[in-house]
Amino acid sequence: MALTGRLVLAAGVGAVVCGLLPGPATFLAVLAVLLVGVVADVVLAAPVSALRLRRSGDAAVRLGGSATVELVVANPGRRALRALVRDAWPPSAGAAPSRQRITVPPGERRRLTTTLTPTRRGDRRADRVTVRSFGPLGLAARQGSHDVPWTVRALPPFTSRRHLPSRLARLRELDGRTAVMVRGQGTEFDSLREYVIGDDVRSIDWRATARAADVVVRTWRPERDRQVLIVLDTGRTSAGRVGDAPRLDTAMDAALLLGALAARAGDTVGLLAYDRTVRAQAGGAGRGNLLPSLVHAMAPLEPELVETDVRGMVAAVLARATRRSLVVLFTGLDPAIVTEGLLPGLPALLTRHTVIVAAVADPRVDELAADRSDAAAVYAAAAAERARAERRTAAAQLTRRGVTVVDEPPERLAPAVADAYLALKAAGKL
Repeated sequence: MALTGRLVLAAGVGAVVCGLLPGPATFLAVLAVLLVGVVADVVLAAPVSALRLRRSGDAAVRLGGSATVELVVANPGRRALRALVRDAWPPSAGAAPSRQRITVPPGERRRLTTTLTPTRRGDRRADRVTVRSFGPLGLAARQGSHDVPWTVRALPPFTSRRHLPSRLARLRELDGRTAVMVRGQGTEFDSLREYVIGDDVRSIDWRATARAADVVVRTWRPERDRQVLIVLDTGRTSAGRVGDAPRLDTAMDAALLLGALAARAGDTVGLLAYDRTVRAQAGGAGRGNLLPSLVHAMAPLEPELVETDVRGMVAAVLARATRRSLVVLFTGLDPAIVTEGLLPGLPALLTRHTVIVAAVADPRVDELAADRSDAAAVYAAAAAERARAERRTAAAQLTRRGVTVVDEPPERLAPAVADAYLALKAAGKL
């Protein structure tokens, strides 16, 4: 049972009456009237437990967009339902309105609409629906709750989509659609041409050379249907915020751009999220279903505050990528991560795969390094310079071992990873 503000107002009026007509009889009469009114409201209010509630509507929405969820309230009883309905969602779901008044005649149903504008990526689950059923006088109400489960998944926003048209134009050039040919090793024979200094002697066609005046070499079309495996490090370093978003969210955005580009190139794209165990995996979907597969796999991911098991990650990658692939690892470039984790695990990957390591750089470090305004700023600049030097050293160690390193701030990471992928395509290294 719940008491309303109208009861408080009626009690105030009763207090005025008691003041004008003092005495025990007046007090008891006012109290009796109020009690009778409360009991009558509770008895005559439509029962809450008999209501039938169900949901329908959107199950997914991109972060920054809005989803609509409808709640149907059916009243199978014999009394009209006059109620205040509270549909509870987590604060990050951005549900509005949270409370709605409703009148449902006997045997009928009414539909309530809630608009969700999530502020965080991931699954947003509905909590209980609380119904407060008022009596005819509005002095008191029956109250109860119903579990009406529903989940709305807030998907990554894919803000780097704007870079896709320009990268697709470059991809079409690499595919020869604009009469641009690329050199590189492959498996599909293309043509014969004269030998030039720098050509691999293994590509010499001795039969054609015997028939010609000059040495002739074979040229090959680079393969366009390779396997691309995107690996997201969900360990503690991915939880660090750069700007307004965690590093993991920036890596996801870059992974979506790369996945869309590689799928258009005809490559097979897979996803693996790992810290100490596999957190998510996707792949094997057709080109039209790839992006939905990736975003739904990424949506519930959250950084885990643990050190990433690089050996386990490498083992998971090798088990997933059974043939030569491009492995794009989104992780950190902190010296400890590189020297103690990546460098010991890289040889097993590099013997079978081409590897790109992509990391999110913090532009705030560059700002600190450039500030010399006072003594405190100079010390901060010295620390920032040291951090940048350590990061460059770590990147150089990876590069010397044949790894392509992409270290860019959040707004430039996605296009830079896409450019690195296209550069490897152009060089025939995929």
